[in-house]
Amino acid sequence: MTEDKRLGWFTRLVGDEGRDAGELYRDALAQFVLAEELGFDVGWVAQHHVDPAEGGLPSPFVFLAHAAARLSVIRLGTAIVTLGLEDPVRVAEDAAVLDALSGGRLELGLGTGGSASAFALFAQADADRRALYDNKISRLTAALSGSEIVDDKRLYPRATGLLERRWQATFSVSGAVRAGESGDGLLLSRTQPREPGLEGATLGEVQQPLIEAYREALPAGAKPRIGVSRSVFVADDHEVALELARRGALRFRGYLERLGLADGSESAEDILRDSVVGTPDEVTDLLAADPAAQQSTDLIFQVHPIDPDQAATLHSIELIATKVAPRLGWNGAYRKESRP
Repeated sequence: MTEDKRLGWFTRLVGDEGRDAGELYRDALAQFVLAEELGFDVGWVAQHHVDPAEGGLPSPFVFLAHAAARLSVIRLGTAIVTLGLEDPVRVAEDAAVLDALSGGRLELGLGTGGSASAFALFAQADADRRALYDNKISRLTAALSGSEIVDDKRLYPRATGLLERRWQATFSVSGAVRAGESGDGLLLSRTQPREPGLEGATLGEVQQPLIEAYREALPAGAKPRIGVSRSVFVADDHEVALELARRGALRFRGYLERLGLADGSESAEDILRDSVVGTPDEVTDLLAADPAAQQSTDLIFQVHPIDPDQAATLHSIELIATKVAPRLGWNGAYRKESRP
């Protein structure tokens, strides 16, 4: 990390059926408040439908509008809006209103993703997600660019500058090329499927070809924007960090079993394969050896799938900002120079 890179905090707002949603949202907001106080550049949220154990926020623009009213400096990002399940003009309108209210602080992240149940909820075929996305992102682009969208009328608010702050998430080289050709930012996940022959590769190694393809596809003169998300949990004590991570991994394994995505044989180490856990020194060394993290313009931290209690999460955020990120070269210079 260098001083011009941005530091991000990401929350999936993971909950359960028995938990009050208001409490879940207040905890997420408290994380953003602390992140802003500590100098984080961007706070990110994910959109998920009907399954709080996967993520309890179906309406990211509503939550981020609330956050914008409470927070004055930190930028606010969607990672991601599942565009194939949305009306692209409505996404453009909601994004434009939020951007206006927040003083131009929105980072608009989009993707094809979403669970099969979410596609069923909106009567869409999961197999069609790529075609749905391709069709809708072209309409979204037209709206955000100020083109006529109906009867000689254009988007209002005008959303000036949002296309320069749009991101596309992907697991594939083709998706990275698409993001690059569009001049958008590239969002890479906290985990990545391994192709045959790459089972033993690290996460950074697997994502390296995506970064290279994205850079090659960018229009001449376009500045790369590469957001790399990592599951990171930091604690003062090594054993405490590992034990809380193990508990979270086994809890997450139970969720995967209920979905039929795990058979119960996976160990905590299997679940945590792409996670970074330990003391500040240990986490710093691991991230310094991650080639994708080192090439990022935005290094984005999240605590999923460990998901410890709120106190441990807040302390991890503090350790990241005060002990990990500075040792990787970050000093908050970007936010100081771009204060709204």
